[in-house]
Amino acid sequence: MCTGKCSRCIAVTLYPLVVISIICNIVLFFPGGEIKYAKDGHITEEVKYMGGLIGGGIMVLIPALYIHMTGQKGCCGNRCGMFLSIVFAAVGVAGALYSFIVAVLGLQNGPLCKTTIIWTTPFKNSDPSYLTDSSWWGRCIEPKNIVHFNIGLFGTLLATSCLELILCGIQMVNGLFGCLCGACINKGPL
Repeated sequence: MCTGKCSRCIAVTLYPLVVISIICNIVLFFPGGEIKYAKDGHITEEVKYMGGLIGGGIMVLIPALYIHMTGQKGCCGNRCGMFLSIVFAAVGVAGALYSFIVAVLGLQNGPLCKTTIIWTTPFKNSDPSYLTDSSWWGRCIEPKNIVHFNIGLFGTLLATSCLELILCGIQMVNGLFGCLCGACINKGPL
């Protein structure tokens, strides 16, 4: 496959992953679909790090746009453009890694929830993982189904950041080949 076509395929695949990351991060601010928890500051700390919005979102979207341009005819579809796509893809890798780390921490520490009388993260530093033992989930009284909510959204962020990481890594290799061998974009009839 041509390095230019590969760039376009990678970019087109990154776009929906960016949208999913951004949406997941925004939804995490509203547990149970309610605004009151965000207003009262009862949001899981890892949500405030905005790994899906900044890392898997903006830091991957900007490289995806440039990577897409390297697959087109014009100023970016040449050896220099492919070299710059390596740099942009490295920014995408950094963003995906940030999103991945925040998602892992979000899953590891668990949600902020009201137990009996106080708001706490009851699963933080728990010896047996709450992820595998659903009998622990009843400790969270409010917001309703917060454990399912956090596991689902942070799990989705984890999966999308892994895919973004792989795709940006592939683009780094593709950009190297494009830099060394040329972008091989069809010139068309003269």
